[in-house]
Amino acid sequence: MVLYQPEIAPNTGNIIRLCASTGAKLHLLRPLGFELDDRRLRRAGLDYHEWVRLQVHDDLSGFIEQARPGRVLAFSTRASRPYTSFRYRPDDALVFGPETRGLPDALLQALPVEQRLRIPMLAHSRSLNLSNAVAVVVLEAWRQLGFPGAAPP
Repeated sequence: MVLYQPEIAPNTGNIIRLCASTGAKLHLLRPLGFELDDRRLRRAGLDYHEWVRLQVHDDLSGFIEQARPGRVLAFSTRASRPYTSFRYRPDDALVFGPETRGLPDALLQALPVEQRLRIPMLAHSRSLNLSNAVAVVVLEAWRQLGFPGAAPP
């Protein structure tokens, strides 16, 4: 899971909790719109911070160099392929843009069209809340992978 220049601490806190609950690693790309010790971030993430593998990178190229993902998948309202039509792999990097502007066109255009995905919405909707969008995609990818690491029922 990669958040490109996230702006709102509570969204990132919610995503920390999601990653801790699903085993996803979380990578944040600078600049961040908050400090990592922000009380709103801690409040939204509750006590899950110790259970998430979190790394901060200066930019996308630094993330790719260090993490070496198999594929970079970009999620955008400007993409055409539904996220459910994609077959996820454990080494995929799921990249989401900042809350107020989404991913930059240059980043999207640098990826093959099949790696640009969208969450379908009604025509009058602009976008989902970032933490909700991340949850939808992470849970679909985790489901496709067979819920590795999940607690038994």
